[in-house]
Amino acid sequence: MTPAVVLVGPPGAGKSTVGALLAARLGVSLRDTDTDVEKTAGKPIPDIFFEDGEPHFRALERDAVQAAVTGHDGVVSLGGGAVMDPGTRELLAGLPVVFLDVELADAVKRVGLDAPRPLLAVNPRQQWRTLMEQRRPVYTEVARVTVPTAGRTPDEIAQAVLDALELKSA
Repeated sequence: MTPAVVLVGPPGAGKSTVGALLAARLGVSLRDTDTDVEKTAGKPIPDIFFEDGEPHFRALERDAVQAAVTGHDGVVSLGGGAVMDPGTRELLAGLPVVFLDVELADAVKRVGLDAPRPLLAVNPRQQWRTLMEQRRPVYTEVARVTVPTAGRTPDEIAQAVLDALELKSA
């Protein structure tokens, strides 16, 4: 069993929103690995980071990603940093991975500067830039296609993903 689409990208890229639209259009379900991690831990991701540490969160995330990409045939949305794990990159090889490429200004609007994002807690704009410097090459490496989100609505982004992967709506 392999996913129909796997979405990757930074915080604010629209992975959850676009993922839900894609799932509806394809007639499949959406699996969000961040939601899976929160269910497993019994608490929100910021609490996992602050109470248990990032290494514990990343271990939970690795397990959630492995379960999702090997056991779900719908749309999978990965947490922003999941692709930094070498094992995750191996799992993504050959899958229909789409990098939702978002610009800083759009990400800030979507995420909000006061949103509970642990890695963006201090100086969010600079932290986001730094994350993207580290992660952009990896997002590009694992993705079959890159879909720019600038100036597009979530519906337009979803359609661009379908077009790029040559998938038909249900």
